[in-house]
Amino acid sequence: MNIIEQLRRSWAITKKDLSVFYLKGPVVISGLLIPSFLFIAFVFGRKFSLEFLIPGLLGMALFVTVSSIGPVIAPWETRMRTFERLVSAPIALWAIILGDIMASLLFGLFITLFIVCVSVILLGTGILSLTLIVGTILAAFCFSSLGLVISAPPTDNPSNIMMLSSLIKFPLIFISGVFVPISEMGQWKIISFISPLTYYTDLARYSVEGSNYFSPNVDLLVLFGFSILFFVIAVKGHKKSLSKRF
Repeated sequence: MNIIEQLRRSWAITKKDLSVFYLKGPVVISGLLIPSFLFIAFVFGRKFSLEFLIPGLLGMALFVTVSSIGPVIAPWETRMRTFERLVSAPIALWAIILGDIMASLLFGLFITLFIVCVSVILLGTGILSLTLIVGTILAAFCFSSLGLVISAPPTDNPSNIMMLSSLIKFPLIFISGVFVPISEMGQWKIISFISPLTYYTDLARYSVEGSNYFSPNVDLLVLFGFSILFFVIAVKGHKKSLSKRF
């Protein structure tokens, strides 16, 4: 079967995921509220400029929303016995994974677009750039792929994966320059280099605030590298655990 046909079937997986898991009122509302409340809790009582706050909010909103539902799709479908039907269909495992990733990506971009629109109203269209747009799409794919890596363990209990997801996501948020710029982290800044969110936040700061630690090209290149790495690990991880799901 050629790759075009696989991509068409992957798109069918994307549409299925959006319909079943994402395009629900509570999911959309929580996608907006969770990162907003986390950010409000940090900035309450402190004096920060909008130019400083918006890049961190963009990074956290994209990271949290893109990786919110993706990790639980595989365990949930394993429990409902629909995952078994998927893998028995004439579609490659990588195409199934790609479909799940694209659903998370589109949902995350939808939520982030809302924040971008508010930011443009407050700060003007000058914050928009081709670099930020490309970086946002690339980061969404990267974070979504990370979510599929997290969902690889062969369990049919979504709560187990959600616990693992929280243990991974929240530490990454706090070390990624969302709340404190990398340049102000001192000797601990090297820890931030392991997080893909660091490079998207840095890119957003460059576009909105004009300050950055890495060059935009480095941020984009590292995000691309993380995207490929996470996608490959996700496919290999799910392939390895496939027989243990049934």
